[in-house]
Amino acid sequence: MSEQMEVLRKRAEKCAEEIKKHRAVHVVSHIDADGLTSAGIICTALERGGFEYSARFVKQLNETALDEIADENHELVVFTDLGSGMCEQIKARRIQAIVSDHHQPQGDLEFHLNPHLFGANGSYELSGSGSTYLLASALGKNRDLSTLAIVGAIGDMQHMKMGQLVGINREILEEGVGGGCLKFMKDLTLFGKQTRPIFKLLQYSSDPYLPGLTGNEEGCIGFLHDLNIRFSQDERWRRWIDLETPEKQKIVSGLIQYCLKAGIPSYKIERLVGEVYVLLKEREGTEMRDASEFSTLLNATARYDHAEIGLAVCMGDREEAYEKARELLAEHRQNLVNGLVFVKEKGVTELENIQYFDAGSEIKETIVGIIAGMSSTIVRNRNLPIIAFANTEGGVKVSARGTQDLIRRGINLSEAMTKISAEVGGAGGGHDIAAGATIPESSKEEFTRKLDLFIGGQLKERANAR
Repeated sequence: MSEQMEVLRKRAEKCAEEIKKHRAVHVVSHIDADGLTSAGIICTALERGGFEYSARFVKQLNETALDEIADENHELVVFTDLGSGMCEQIKARRIQAIVSDHHQPQGDLEFHLNPHLFGANGSYELSGSGSTYLLASALGKNRDLSTLAIVGAIGDMQHMKMGQLVGINREILEEGVGGGCLKFMKDLTLFGKQTRPIFKLLQYSSDPYLPGLTGNEEGCIGFLHDLNIRFSQDERWRRWIDLETPEKQKIVSGLIQYCLKAGIPSYKIERLVGEVYVLLKEREGTEMRDASEFSTLLNATARYDHAEIGLAVCMGDREEAYEKARELLAEHRQNLVNGLVFVKEKGVTELENIQYFDAGSEIKETIVGIIAGMSSTIVRNRNLPIIAFANTEGGVKVSARGTQDLIRRGINLSEAMTKISAEVGGAGGGHDIAAGATIPESSKEEFTRKLDLFIGGQLKERANAR
């Protein structure tokens, strides 16, 4: 066990002892895959421990949400995947609280579990669900919940920086492997290996972008045809999991050859194969079997105001809640397609260091960030980060998405969004590769101009350091 894991476990035990003093617990979590899995972990642990519990989900933990929680006068509140940035505000309202989070802390609390407090990085070494898994482990025998911690970490893109899970995430992964509920292996990294027809895997690839294949169904079918891959079986399209190992190898080496011919740099080609995470207790061919697909299923529930369905799936409902989640996922996919069509038709505005589109009310603010990330497949210039605006209650939601290549060149979107949104009277944050903010409607132009300059500065700084 690493030193960091040891100190985190000690803190988790201290927090668990506090929980054991109470009969009823109110859980407050974030509405994304990491937040839903965090809630799923702690609610399952509480249920197993015989506690009474209730749960709520918030888009962001602000003063208004805290006022509501304080007014309800709960015996104990456990904040998961949020709360670290609001320690002082929680204290000021005298909320009896435990915070289990991985975002940059501001202030501190007595019962605060966060990797940053112990020298670990919360953007790739431990997710919110990972912190909450440590808390659940201190509450009882909950090693099987390591599966949800890994789904949350993948949903939070924690594996992207190093191409695999590292740090405390890795130790949690190994616990799951030891418990027989998780497996990791090298495989094709394209999304949808459990559920999508093979040609769709290629058609929707955006990282890396495959010229001639990404977004081109005919091109993908032709590519597989040329490799002599049979792609239908018993009247249905074969999926990646239906293929024999030699067929998989043939596709991977065919893709590598294709990329080399297209002049794609080797570091991008390497991203085609990477570590993938399989949940062994889940049925093959379902979204829950693959950590990446599971996290997308959860996102589809939360982003359409049905976090309770995602929570039920996390807590084991494979019937009604799962069916509803799949319906929401189908709707989510349709909305993503519509959003991409909108971006394609309207186009993006290019400045010197950023490009942006303004969706107004055409795209739901909870999915505009995903569309920003996907639109790298249709924009002309993939050397600029994509910024998306969408109307939200009381202002404008801004989502920024970069690529590994842009990070390598010195861009840090979290730093940029935090600083520039504050300058125009908004608030923001996130990770280096993906960040968000909410700003006043009137400051959109000023924000765009300042962000362009700030990102230009980041690029210059890195270029000068070389």
